[in-house]
Amino acid sequence: MDRKILELADWMKKSKQTVLLTGAGMSTESGIPDFRSQTGLWAKYDPAYVSSTDALRDHYDLFRDFYSLRIQDITTLSPHEGYHALSEMEAKGFITSIATQNVDGFHELSGAKDVWELHGSLRTVSCHDCGCSGTHLEFTNKQSCSHCNGKLRPDIVLFGEMLPQDVWNKAISAIEQSDLVIVIGTSLQVYPVNQLPTLTKGKTVLINNEASSHSHPFDLTILGSARDTLLQLSEAVLGN
Repeated sequence: MDRKILELADWMKKSKQTVLLTGAGMSTESGIPDFRSQTGLWAKYDPAYVSSTDALRDHYDLFRDFYSLRIQDITTLSPHEGYHALSEMEAKGFITSIATQNVDGFHELSGAKDVWELHGSLRTVSCHDCGCSGTHLEFTNKQSCSHCNGKLRPDIVLFGEMLPQDVWNKAISAIEQSDLVIVIGTSLQVYPVNQLPTLTKGKTVLINNEASSHSHPFDLTILGSARDTLLQLSEAVLGN
């Protein structure tokens, strides 16, 4: 087994509080399109616009069509084995909590309990105007809110909106108290989430397909597949 994975396993066994920060690299290995790659959906859509409150307000048809595709992905695809490895390590006490930039809900689907969705979730829909709950079917079928006839939308954070402050504050507090922060599947390009690893006084680790250009110096970098790395890590930590 890779020496770096064994070293990380040792750190996890010694850590009293280990917090994870996960990004799109976890989801892509389950088949979710990478919206930031040149071959992903961002190649067809301008991410700064279609994921903004401006698009919701001014080009709702485009907004709805784009997010209908994303909802179709999360309802037809499943978490890969790496997610389940994380959930098992959490259940055994080696992971304290998981903060995620992903909006697919795969951490919860795989059994993780303490998950903070920093950018919201595609799994629920509500009315942008009155806040009442809607359904995926109503949204994808181009229906309006049944309460006020307003615009339905998935419960994610759009460009131009604030992060959910309760979730954000919990993530900050946990990372500040952590002994170990493991960043998985993100190049840390999105502010303010990319600032989170700098808040710990403990060790930091990056698991990603490519090195991060982020200014934060990681104590350990493991390049490669998130799924494969996490399966090996789980074996080293749990001995299974």
